[in-house]
Amino acid sequence: MTKLTNCLDTFSIYVGTYAKYNEGSIYGEWLNLSDYSDYDELLQAMQELHQDEQDPEFMIQDHECSQFFIKQKLISECHLSANIYEIAEEINNSDYDFEVIEAYAECMSYYHEDVSDLLDSLSDSYYGEYSSDEDFAQCTLEQDGSIPENLPSYICIDWEATARHLMYDYMSSNGYYFRN
Repeated sequence: MTKLTNCLDTFSIYVGTYAKYNEGSIYGEWLNLSDYSDYDELLQAMQELHQDEQDPEFMIQDHECSQFFIKQKLISECHLSANIYEIAEEINNSDYDFEVIEAYAECMSYYHEDVSDLLDSLSDSYYGEYSSDEDFAQCTLEQDGSIPENLPSYICIDWEATARHLMYDYMSSNGYYFRN
């Protein structure tokens, strides 16, 4: 898997204003966050787009982005975090592909206010990518020495049942596995 150069590559927003919307217009434009170097540059583009208003109140009428950004409460109809670019940089500079970070966030039932905390928590619990729970169980038990290398051929292990029990201590999303 290739590491994305920028987790904002697939992040775009359709920006209108509340004033236009209240007048019955959804005029706006799609902006790709990766086209801007920071939040201030994005904000300037939004202001230029709606320069016909003196003090536009921006409305994010639609967005296309990873669920990660939504779950981390970085975007909503009336909000785009001013820290989005710093957070993206921290993610891009981490040791993990964005897909792993997304999978971990999906497994978590709460959001992390600080992405550094999320990344620290991830590094403590990440076990890797596997094609199935059974594959994960077998690799995990072989690696930690729980299964002797010279297991007699007449012994059969029910990997499905073993995986089911092992998964009480683990969680997974999109093939990525994490310790609870």
